[in-house]
Amino acid sequence: MKKKKNIALIAHDHRKDDLIDWCDFNKGSLSKHNLFGTGTTGKLISEQIGLEVTRFNSGPLGGDLQIGASISENEIDMMIFFWDPLRAQPHDVDVKALLRIGVLYNIPMACNRSSADFLISTDLIDEEYDRFIVDYSKRFTKDVDNN
Repeated sequence: MKKKKNIALIAHDHRKDDLIDWCDFNKGSLSKHNLFGTGTTGKLISEQIGLEVTRFNSGPLGGDLQIGASISENEIDMMIFFWDPLRAQPHDVDVKALLRIGVLYNIPMACNRSSADFLISTDLIDEEYDRFIVDYSKRFTKDVDNN
């Protein structure tokens, strides 16, 4: 990761206000980085906070999948995803896939304000960082060869 991070900002409907409030509080830190968001969330952050956000589609229209693809292409360095733990989502499978891909590619992720505060406050946020990525293709090959 370069010093200037590519940060994905995502929030479910009932968590958008929480993410917007967090972005407002951290506007100075976030302004130093490249921000990406799903459709509505990105639009609200841009309009209400004044931060420039590159927007993907809305989550239910494939935005989660687009961000996941960007993670797999090493184009997203970290993700702040305020998801709603109390409501079922019509695109729940996409949400789980996005979280899985974030873990698979070992990007820093925060799903609540406390975790997001820790991520944005670390000294590593403004430093280059070599993240370790497991080569799962080698692990799969070993498993197949052993059978």
